[in-house]
Amino acid sequence: MTTTTTPVHHLPPSHTPSAGIAELVARRIPGLSLEAPFYTSPEVLGMDISEIFAKHWIFVATDAEIPEPGDYLTISVGPHSVILLRDDDEEISALHNVCRHRGARILNDPAGSVGNLVCGYHHWTYGSDGALLHADSQPADFDKTRFGLRKVAVQSVAGLIFICLSNAPPEDFASYASRIEPYLAPHQLRRTKVAAQEDLVEHGNWKLVMENNRECYHCDGHPELSCSLFPTYGYDPDGLPPRLRPAHERYLAAEADLVQRCTANNLPYAQIQELRAPGTGFRIQREPMDGAGESFSPDGTLLCRRLLGELTEPRLGRLSMHLQPNAWFHVLSDHAVTFSVLPLAPNKTLLRTTWLVHEDAVEGQDYDLEELKRVWQRTNEQDGTFVQRAQLGVTSPAYLQGPYAPNEYQVEDFCSWYIDRLRTGLGMEVQP
Repeated sequence: MTTTTTPVHHLPPSHTPSAGIAELVARRIPGLSLEAPFYTSPEVLGMDISEIFAKHWIFVATDAEIPEPGDYLTISVGPHSVILLRDDDEEISALHNVCRHRGARILNDPAGSVGNLVCGYHHWTYGSDGALLHADSQPADFDKTRFGLRKVAVQSVAGLIFICLSNAPPEDFASYASRIEPYLAPHQLRRTKVAAQEDLVEHGNWKLVMENNRECYHCDGHPELSCSLFPTYGYDPDGLPPRLRPAHERYLAAEADLVQRCTANNLPYAQIQELRAPGTGFRIQREPMDGAGESFSPDGTLLCRRLLGELTEPRLGRLSMHLQPNAWFHVLSDHAVTFSVLPLAPNKTLLRTTWLVHEDAVEGQDYDLEELKRVWQRTNEQDGTFVQRAQLGVTSPAYLQGPYAPNEYQVEDFCSWYIDRLRTGLGMEVQP
C-alpha cells in the first residue's frame, strides 16, 4: 500500500445545514426508502458533499490511469478540484487544484502529462510535490515555503487510488486496506493498463445510483449480465422464488467448485461484510459466476486470453467489492472493472467505468475491446434508465416511502450508513 501522510490543511465548512435537514434525518424510518428531499434538494446535496464526500475516503482512479511520472488526472468532487499526479519519485500525489496566488485553477484538462505545475494566470510554478518553485515579482522577503499547493490525503491500495478531503480522515482505512489487499494482490492491478474508460451521466441522484447497485431485485432487466452473474444475489435461500431455484442449484455447485480452486491456489475467498461501519463501510468476497465461471461473457468464458498477474487458473469467478459511499469493483482472472460515482447535481451523477487488462495484453490478439466492454456497457445503460425512472418518481408529489425487500438488505445498509454519517455531522446521536 502506498500512503501519503503529509498533514492536510483544514478545509473550512462548505455547507451549513438548516433545521429542515436535521428533521429529515431524525425521522428516517429504517427499512423504508428515504424521503423525497434526500434525492431532490440542493441543500441536502450540499450536505452530502460536505459530510459524506469531503469527510470519507472515496475511490477516484486506478494506478494504471497515471502510469508514468508527470501523468495526471483532475477529479471534481462538488466544488473541489483535485490534481492526482504521479510525481518524479513515481509516488502518487494529490493536490488541490487552486493556485496559492489568487486562486486560479491550475490544470483545466481532465488528464494529461506535465513537468512542473504552472498556473496559466500569473505563471506561479510548483513542483510535482506541490512546493512553490517560482513566483515572479515578489519582495525580497517573500517566503516560498509558505505558499505550496494544499495537499489532499491519498492512498493507493493494490492499484486502487483513494482520496480524502478531510484534515482528519477516518482512521479505520488502514484496517480496511490491510484486509482487502490479500484479495486483490494476486491480480496485480499495478501491472495492468486501461483498455477502456467510459463516463456516463445518469439522470438521478447519486444515492439512487448507489442503491440500484446494491441489489439484484431488478436483475431481470440485465439480460447480458444475467448470462454470467447469478440472479440469486442477495436472496436468502429459504426465500427464493420458484423461478430462481434452478439458478440457485447451479450457484451451489459453482460455489463448491470455486472454494476448491481458491484453496488449491491459496486465494482468500470468504466474505467480509461491514457495510454499516462508521468510517469505511465495505464488503468483499470472491463469488462464483454462471456458465464457464471465468468472465462476463455470454457463456462465462474468458474475454482476455492474457490472465492478470501471474494467475494460471481462469475459473476464479469474480472478486466483488463494494465501498461506501461511492464505488464497486469486479476483479476477475482476465480483467478488472472499476466503478466510481460522483454527484454533479441533485438529479445528475457521474458514473465512471474503467476496464483494466494485463499490461502486456494486446488488443485484437488477446481481447476484443467491444466484447470486453459489452456486458457492463449495456448494464450501465440499463441501470441509467432505471435510475432516471426512480428520479422521476421521487420528484412526483405522489411519492411515498416504500419498504425494502429482504434481498435489498444492502440498500438498507447503505441508507443506514448514510443517515448515520449525517447524524454525526449534525451532532445527533447515532441510532444502534
